[in-house]
Amino acid sequence: MSFDDQSASRPAGPIRFGPYLLQEQINAGGTAEIWTATNEDGEVLAIRKILDKHRFNFGQRGRFKNGADIHEQISPHEFIVGFIENGKIDGSLFVAMEFFECSNLKLLLSRQDEILGEMIGNILVDMAKGLDYVHDSGFMHLDFKPENVLVSRNGTVKLCDFDLSLPKPESPKKFGKLPGTPAYMSPEQLRGGPFDQRADIFAFGVSAYELLTGQKPFIGDSAEEILACHEAGEIISPRELNPEIPGGLESILIKCLAVEPNARYGYCSVLVRDLQTVLYVDEPQGNVGDENPFS
Repeated sequence: MSFDDQSASRPAGPIRFGPYLLQEQINAGGTAEIWTATNEDGEVLAIRKILDKHRFNFGQRGRFKNGADIHEQISPHEFIVGFIENGKIDGSLFVAMEFFECSNLKLLLSRQDEILGEMIGNILVDMAKGLDYVHDSGFMHLDFKPENVLVSRNGTVKLCDFDLSLPKPESPKKFGKLPGTPAYMSPEQLRGGPFDQRADIFAFGVSAYELLTGQKPFIGDSAEEILACHEAGEIISPRELNPEIPGGLESILIKCLAVEPNARYGYCSVLVRDLQTVLYVDEPQGNVGDENPFS
């Protein structure tokens, strides 16, 4: 994994980390930092390492370990960042992953990268395919957002960061108060009520809306304000913000963003099918000129 992030930093020289040499810090968040590294055979890979400040934070350590274990169970897959190993070195939890030259969608959107115009249809479909695979593997992602979707310069999409993931229940289940990013969380999550994989489908809808319009569908400075927007149905039509969005795609977004889970897609496989039909992605009957309705 690799990011062209402004937070990247290069140390004076490689840093020894067990059998690995950490070469360059390429991203850092609230829980972990990511480094390019080489192993004992000189192969390039990525190391996700929990921040030193969380060394004795058992909640953060538990979530990091949870994410590493789930990542191992669902990898390999073409739309999931490749897993190599996880463990602990000198008290620091880590995950070794494939090196993937990429940016996350949050960065691409912030700089209005041309790849979003050139390949947005493929990106939306592949995001949904990756999420579908997570669900088929028996898990919910629960932190699906542009920051956790990686895209290479040729448009390859891979999902990452499974720290908040949980097993997918057979029916909606109450999990209690869970961490997450309120802007992408479903109404049932924000209420602390029972939920299932349809919470991820809601998060997909928020992410897709943001990618296509440049703004989030529900605005608020707190979870309470965002939930109030959900319940009030305060959403601007995607086509009002971007008239180039096909009507069929707008309908898909609105269905993903339904306040009531039963009104959303029940399964990502159906979402993928509808996206392919509207966008002519992976569909042989599509015309070349129809593949990118946003350019």
